[in-house]
Amino acid sequence: MHEIMTIDEVAAYIRVSERTVYDWAQKGELPGGKLGTTWRFKRDEIEKWVNDRLSQSSGKSQVTAATGLVLAPERVLLLEHATKVEVLTQLVDLLADTPFVRNRNKLLEGILEREKLMSTGIGFGVGVPHVRIDSVTDLVMAVAVCKTPIADYTSLDEAPVQIVCMLAARADQHTKYIRMLSAISSHLKDASSREEIIASDDSEKICKLLIGTD
Repeated sequence: MHEIMTIDEVAAYIRVSERTVYDWAQKGELPGGKLGTTWRFKRDEIEKWVNDRLSQSSGKSQVTAATGLVLAPERVLLLEHATKVEVLTQLVDLLADTPFVRNRNKLLEGILEREKLMSTGIGFGVGVPHVRIDSVTDLVMAVAVCKTPIADYTSLDEAPVQIVCMLAARADQHTKYIRMLSAISSHLKDASSREEIIASDDSEKICKLLIGTD
């Protein structure tokens, strides 16, 4: 594992865009320095910066900060029509593009096996497919918003599913995993938030609505 990181590696690690990393570095908000014209970052300083940011928060704000790291606009999928398997497969593909998923096929298999046990439609038009698996190195999330309800995605209250939040975590991340599932459920209990998410075509706005920030 490299001790010196590039902008794209830092962006992947903290789950923000490369432009955001560049802006933070330019403003001195993120520890780093230039070698010539190129930004470079020490891994241990970035890890400490992330830990410090998370530890500054408590209660709901801590969950918000953690969700902000787990979800990014590039992992928000906007669909018009899709079947359940199509949605799940596309979300797995988004997660497989991150550095936190080592085996795309194992992740897809784990997600589909979980659905065979019981549908993850939790009600209110929301599905939360999730799995803890050894081929994932850290908690990561992707979201699909379907303008047309997913006909074959069954739900506890029989409401048609339109918002699908997929979570994948490392096998031993039980506490972090449960807290994130709880946070997602809490944010999506509000009917106006769900309606705004479904109506939106703005991935960044959808992230903010899910994360619960202004």
